[in-house]
Amino acid sequence: MPNIKPVSDLRNYNEVLKDIAEGSPVFLTKNGRGKFAIMDIEEYEKTQATIKLLAKLIEAENRVKSNDDWIDENQVKDILGV
Repeated sequence: MPNIKPVSDLRNYNEVLKDIAEGSPVFLTKNGRGKFAIMDIEEYEKTQATIKLLAKLIEAENRVKSNDDWIDENQVKDILGV
């Protein structure tokens, strides 16, 4: 269940921060609407790495679909010095 608190609870930020754990962010509301999310730094870094990986995979998939930049077996051997 999501941990949702009003942004005014940040006056006692230690109480808000103790509720943050990996996989359990705290969502802050302002005027009854979601405004901010506070998450564990390790979870944030994993999320950013996942986004970068997915972007690279999409780029690779698009290159495969467009048939650009393909090289044959002999060119690969020349590049690798095999």
